[in-house]
Amino acid sequence: MPYKLAVNGGSPVREEFLPYSKPVLADEDVAAAVEVLKSGWLTTGPAIPALERALAKATGAKHAVAVSSCTAALHVAYRTVPLQTGDEVVVPALTFTATASAAAAAGGRPVIADVGDDLNIDPEDVARKVGPKTCALAAVHFGGLPCDVAALQEICRQNELALVQDCAHALGAAYRGEALGGRGYAACYSFHAVKQIAAGEGGAVTTDDDAVAAKARLFRNHFLTTSATDRHGPTADYRYDVAGLGYNYRIPDLNAALALSQLRRFTKDDARRQAVAAAYDDAFGSRDDLETIPTPPNVQHGRHLYVVKLRLDALKADRDAVFRALRAENVGVNVHYIPLHYHSYYRDTYGYRRGDFPRAEALFERILSLPLFAAITARDVADVVAAVDKVLRYYRR
Repeated sequence: MPYKLAVNGGSPVREEFLPYSKPVLADEDVAAAVEVLKSGWLTTGPAIPALERALAKATGAKHAVAVSSCTAALHVAYRTVPLQTGDEVVVPALTFTATASAAAAAGGRPVIADVGDDLNIDPEDVARKVGPKTCALAAVHFGGLPCDVAALQEICRQNELALVQDCAHALGAAYRGEALGGRGYAACYSFHAVKQIAAGEGGAVTTDDDAVAAKARLFRNHFLTTSATDRHGPTADYRYDVAGLGYNYRIPDLNAALALSQLRRFTKDDARRQAVAAAYDDAFGSRDDLETIPTPPNVQHGRHLYVVKLRLDALKADRDAVFRALRAENVGVNVHYIPLHYHSYYRDTYGYRRGDFPRAEALFERILSLPLFAAITARDVADVVAAVDKVLRYYRR
């Protein structure tokens, strides 16, 4: 072999480690944060409704309710369904735990469904998992690639279920020409540091339903009938009522200002992510040792993640060996996600076992997420392509 992998003591492709994602903070973001700090409104201030108006417009929804995280958004959405103890929520096997754990926190029981080749929840398995106690379906748009929304909506219509969309990856995504935010019962977004909008922490619930939006606003603020803003000023009254069980899921103005600033340049940042994904498509689309995930013509991909699937029959190494080798080359590949039923909480609490979801399990053994973010450079992309080629050529059968 004419070269040695870095994991075996050779020279890495890159000198500096390239993470799979990182936030892009521009001067205008810093200025927006400073403006909030100078205003004195650190929470429940004017940055919140400004973000909500802009987010509703961006997602095509009538309402947007900003909260402290996407986990909070999911919890709020499930609570507004409302879930009763023991009610079931169908969730995909490949997702971050929050999709399911928020349902459990709201009193529901997560019922796992398998996924398809695109890593999204499989509508046929969803239909098999719907029972008399099912009240909601959580649709995760994996990596930003929209699910088969029409099929899932039809299942929900036939069974009177609430469609809660986990759009943590899918800001900017669209299905059949329409943004996802107004579809279904509610959609939940993330502003975590590695997402397309990176406010550090934060999230939002979007919906076209007036009642859902009203309940969400109450849930995020302890179910108080008036807010701190309502009680501010020389003529305001101090009184409020606690009308239900709510939580402190308020997003600080600092985070909201960061999110709003980045949302204003989202089109530009999204175009860069789309261009990087296209470059990866060109580089990897014809390889016989990995495969890319195609984007159907009727959807717009949100491009939070770029996931490839290794063809293990063409390699003399498993995914974990390839992962370690690429990391040693200073290319920060990642794996999204470990299947839910592999985790001890879901095994011990709900009795799930390995073997229950064969497609998710088989895909998990093959997937890698490549670096993708708005500030990634052409040189960075070239390094990723070179490292993947170097490692896979070394491990080819």
